[in-house]
Amino acid sequence: MTKRSSIRRGSFGRGLAVSLAGIRAGGAFALGSAMGKIRGDEAGNSELMRREARRFTAELGRLKGTYVKIGQMMALLGEHFLPAPLTEALHDLDSQTHPLPWQELEEGVRESLGDRYGELRIAKQPLAAASLAQVHRATRQGDSYELVLKVQYPGLAAVIDDDFDAVVRMLLLTRWIKAGREIDAWLADMREQLHHEIDYQREAQMTRDAGRRFAGDTRFHVPAVIDDYSGDTMLALEYVDGYRVTDSAVSALSQSRRNALGEAMLELFFIELYDWGVLQTDPNFGNYLIRSDDSADSLVLLDFGSTLACDDDFRRHFGDAIAAGQTGDRELLAESLVGLGCLREDATEFARKSFCEFCEMLLEPLAHPENLPQEYLNKDGEYCWGRSRLMQRVGKHAANSAATRHFATPSRDFALIVRKLTGVFTFITVLNAEFNGHEIAHRYIDDWITEGA
Repeated sequence: MTKRSSIRRGSFGRGLAVSLAGIRAGGAFALGSAMGKIRGDEAGNSELMRREARRFTAELGRLKGTYVKIGQMMALLGEHFLPAPLTEALHDLDSQTHPLPWQELEEGVRESLGDRYGELRIAKQPLAAASLAQVHRATRQGDSYELVLKVQYPGLAAVIDDDFDAVVRMLLLTRWIKAGREIDAWLADMREQLHHEIDYQREAQMTRDAGRRFAGDTRFHVPAVIDDYSGDTMLALEYVDGYRVTDSAVSALSQSRRNALGEAMLELFFIELYDWGVLQTDPNFGNYLIRSDDSADSLVLLDFGSTLACDDDFRRHFGDAIAAGQTGDRELLAESLVGLGCLREDATEFARKSFCEFCEMLLEPLAHPENLPQEYLNKDGEYCWGRSRLMQRVGKHAANSAATRHFATPSRDFALIVRKLTGVFTFITVLNAEFNGHEIAHRYIDDWITEGA
């Protein structure tokens, strides 16, 4: 049997396992929904379904590789069209990314590097591991130059579509999702994003573009791509030493330095969206380092595998939404949300009011200083991101909103930007920074608002 046919057979077996697990869990969903309606509960929240959703998630975790990544993507983006118990269970996959032993990667690394393999001394223990790849530190023996190798797991490209199709078939057959234009567009976008994350040629080019975009801005550093050691299944980057935002060394920085880092993180969001036009959409803390010396700090931007290019109309609607949320212009905010594709034009007044309240709360840190809640300000009138508990309040508001069933399935662009913005806000909250975001936001959105007037 050839290697290719072996991969296909393995993919079929894995797909069958997912389908069987899904059918069982889908039956639990149907039963749980029916029982919930009888009791007057929200559909799909039965203990039976929660249990089967956890079992299905465990099956994805057992199969590993692309199934884990697909599950993680569904957990982040599927909340807009999947039952809540399933997305909650899928979040368990975030902790199920374990590295492969070096001996399972070495053959592929040798094949990718060819004659250059002997130029590097590669650490066998990875620096980090994810569902599709892991990162190894290396040293170029000729000049002791330090770099990192992002090594894609073997055989992913051959099974990625089959694995994705297996999960989608399960979701459709068990009626967890219903076929339709909105869902089809979402699934197509998710498939495209999955392919982007294993396209290292694309990621290398995006990283080079980001390096040129942020060159000269000392607040940001993009590691250089080392072309000599990069290829279709491996990406070589300059090694940069730094701290994660959760490191005690970062929390020990002075308030003013943490404020500067927080301001840089917020401004980075608007620079990417409005100046560059390309947004890095994965706010995982692992995609950033903080490089510090005695007097200055910078954000190291590590990963450009997941990016989004937004058109001018989308950016204008987004700017209008921010401005309207700050001024309390509910009519303009609702119009902007319709334009962004997350509120139906025929939505009820109750649904419009509820979603506007949610967005106003989410955008709270960007409000004019006069409109910021006094209980979250320091003595100088600056917003205390840590004290505000914004993400907890926003999450509670969303969970308690009875109007969510009136909302349209949002566009992928909107969902990715909200995901990124909440990640940015969480990053700043971990820094426990104290500053107002109004001026930073309007530095970038005002021109777009003026053009759209």
